[in-house]
Amino acid sequence: MAAALLLSLAFAHPVAAQESKFLRIGTGAIGGTYFPIGGLIANAISSPPGSRSCEAGGSCGVPGLIAVTQSTQGSVENVIAVGGGELETALTQADIAYFAYFGKGVLAKQGRFGNLRAIANLFPEMVHLVVRRDSEIWEVAGLKGKRVNLGEKGSGTLVGAHIILAAHGLKEAGVKSSHYKVGKASDLLRAGKIDAYFMFGGLPVNAVAVLAETGGIRLLPIAGKAVVAIREEHPFFAEDVIAEGTYKGIGAVATLSVGALWVTRLEVNADLVYGMTRALWHPRSRRVLDGGHAQGRRIQVKKALNGVAIPIHPGALRYYEEAGLTRAPLE
Repeated sequence: MAAALLLSLAFAHPVAAQESKFLRIGTGAIGGTYFPIGGLIANAISSPPGSRSCEAGGSCGVPGLIAVTQSTQGSVENVIAVGGGELETALTQADIAYFAYFGKGVLAKQGRFGNLRAIANLFPEMVHLVVRRDSEIWEVAGLKGKRVNLGEKGSGTLVGAHIILAAHGLKEAGVKSSHYKVGKASDLLRAGKIDAYFMFGGLPVNAVAVLAETGGIRLLPIAGKAVVAIREEHPFFAEDVIAEGTYKGIGAVATLSVGALWVTRLEVNADLVYGMTRALWHPRSRRVLDGGHAQGRRIQVKKALNGVAIPIHPGALRYYEEAGLTRAPLE
């Protein structure tokens, strides 16, 4: 109760410099991309009390802010938690953010989270459909009747897997489905206990990279007429390619991608969100972003508003307007 009170006070009113403020960033499975990227963002925006100032060569984060990552099941859980006030910020797929804000699609039953706001577009998430190298499955349609891990319940991966299966004439009932974390799915695939698994993530996904090091996997292409149909109904998806060499021993693979967003809710203090946005895009934060997960290098301010189909938080919008990055308001 005391911790909750401190958090509510921290986010309800502006706080003096060097007074401790705590902020959580909902991420995803530890073996995926969201968890390490959330850690990089937390490092970039944090400046705990007593830290050296930015001018003195210390952190250029928000004075007094201590940001921490929280592992979750992924995008769907994250937008519900942020919109419902259980998390201050989180990472999510752009399509899931759209469904949550407008109360459509997979989130129609939960109702509209009209208070959901974007801070930044971060990077593209690639669809990975992983099989064993000796598998007889060569295309999505070949998953019929097979043991397929579709992603955790509450994840954007599960939502995307359903969309991709449907475009190929399949439903979840048409496969022997499971809903494990990506690390567990990798272990099961290696052991021959499942036949394939889906994973949406920025390159490289650590769990996939570890499997590729053993030389025991392939990535199935997602291409052709099914992709055209998917993009007509779900314009958030883009045709993309996992480049040769991204994973050891695997050549270029056609696939789909969707943007990853950093989101918050309207009630979070605008000055705080302004400070976090400014800290994320501060030139000195590049050493944090570029020196961590490989996907951190793709987090660029010039792309911060790309593919964002929900309103920008007023605090973040103030920063972008000052930086000369603007767009028409969406409400």
